[in-house]
Amino acid sequence: MAIASQRRSTPLVIISSCLVLTWIVVAAFPFLWTLWGSFKVQGDFFSKADWMNAIWGTRTEIETGGQFTGAGYTGAWIEKEFWRAALNTGIIVFFTVIISLTLGTLGGYALARSGYRYAFWLLMLALVFRAMPHITLVSGYLLPFFEWNLWGHIPTTIIVLVAINQPFTLWMLHSFFLNIPKDLDESAMVDGCTRFQAFRHVIVPVMWPGVITTGLFSFLLAYNDFTVTALLLNQENQTMIPKIASFLGSTQVEGNVMFAVAAVVSATAPLFVLILFFQRQIVSGLTAGAVKG
Repeated sequence: MAIASQRRSTPLVIISSCLVLTWIVVAAFPFLWTLWGSFKVQGDFFSKADWMNAIWGTRTEIETGGQFTGAGYTGAWIEKEFWRAALNTGIIVFFTVIISLTLGTLGGYALARSGYRYAFWLLMLALVFRAMPHITLVSGYLLPFFEWNLWGHIPTTIIVLVAINQPFTLWMLHSFFLNIPKDLDESAMVDGCTRFQAFRHVIVPVMWPGVITTGLFSFLLAYNDFTVTALLLNQENQTMIPKIASFLGSTQVEGNVMFAVAAVVSATAPLFVLILFFQRQIVSGLTAGAVKG
């Protein structure tokens, strides 16, 4: 009886499978379409005469001799030096994640183990700070950055992104620390460890899933940021997202829009790999870190 009750009916399986398949196609279509179009010329991918040209590559074959071309990638990465934007993005993301996790882990642990009421209000203040639009946090500092010659530099952007990201890391890691019994660090302290030694040798090894999950979200915040990086970086230190926007802002130049399409695919592909590789940690981390606050 138990097996019969757990067996799902065939129509229900077919309907659920069709819904899932439809959702996958709809969700994946924009990226697949952009990926396909990145190997065409502008006359095909943005054809006003017939959208089927984007599929058959009519203009691409006339202009390049084949149905596919890598001119968009060559122009973006070499001619427009998109590699420099990718390198700048890597530097900013790396240091933003490392600094955010270091400060967030120490702060989250201190707030989780604190018995004082002010810990709650600090978290509330962090939540308000996190909810504010990024542009309101950055625009007020633009004049001092100009006067102190800090504008346009990568370290300045890293510091601002860490400050914006800190409330999120505090909330996430604070929730994870609440799920770890206080008995663990208290037992370590009874055995002779100091508070910091108990944190480093006992708590941190247990916290790795939470640290990885928080690090992934910090990575996505820094990687996809447009407002802060567009406002604070000069053209030489541009990251990928503002660089793509600069391609689209000059569509009157033939070929620039296809550089943007190729750059979009180049910037999105690593995210797909990252999410597929760490999808289990992201899901388990969200559910584990959201139970207490």
